[in-house]
Amino acid sequence: MLNKVPEITAFFWITKLLTTGMGEVFSDYLAHIFNPIVAGGLTLIGLVVSLVLQLKARKYVPWIYWLVVTMVSVFGTMAADVIHVVLGVPYVVSTAFFIVSLIVIFVMWFKSEKSLSIHSIYTSKREKFYWATVLATFALGTAAGDMTASTMHLGYFPSALLFTILLAIPAIGYWKFGFNEIFAFWFAYIMTRPVGASFSDWIGTSKAYGGLGIGKGPVSLVLTIFIIIFVIYLTITRKDVKKDEAAA
Repeated sequence: MLNKVPEITAFFWITKLLTTGMGEVFSDYLAHIFNPIVAGGLTLIGLVVSLVLQLKARKYVPWIYWLVVTMVSVFGTMAADVIHVVLGVPYVVSTAFFIVSLIVIFVMWFKSEKSLSIHSIYTSKREKFYWATVLATFALGTAAGDMTASTMHLGYFPSALLFTILLAIPAIGYWKFGFNEIFAFWFAYIMTRPVGASFSDWIGTSKAYGGLGIGKGPVSLVLTIFIIIFVIYLTITRKDVKKDEAAA
């Protein structure tokens, strides 16, 4: 197989942020208009179907890859919310749990493959480790964002600013101070989740709860349109594919 994930470009990070924001508000929107169990079942089916398509593909296909990321975003949000709302687990505890889970996945991945690089996702085992890591980062980011906004009473917008600053650490560290590439990538990847989710919550949540009150349905629709535009652009231009792989 060719590498199954895109090259890390500005388009990657923009699309990733869009999916994190969309997943957060769309998950809440689904839970509002449907029974939470029904909504969770629908998103789980969507995630499984998209993952099957991704695992069966022999190379990176933009629409399939970003469909999986989007479904992971929606399902990861619901999973984190269910743990808190239904099971009553505090956000501090769920955040700690997802941190430990992510560390365990990283340890297992490195022990098996001797690398955590995303530039060599060309075997089924590595791809499964990759998507397990992605799912854990989304759940962790959701729990952490909710923890700062609710438990720590910062609110959505201050939380968004806080995580934006944290997101800048690996970016500047890699650019100026020689941070390890793999460490910087996964650090930034984790932070994109609460950044996108906090901003989208702030825009979509009612003014009574500290938001702008635009509505989570409209915000979900606008973000989905932008995601589709970026995916179409990447499919046509192939700017997130290595030249040698594009030729192959």
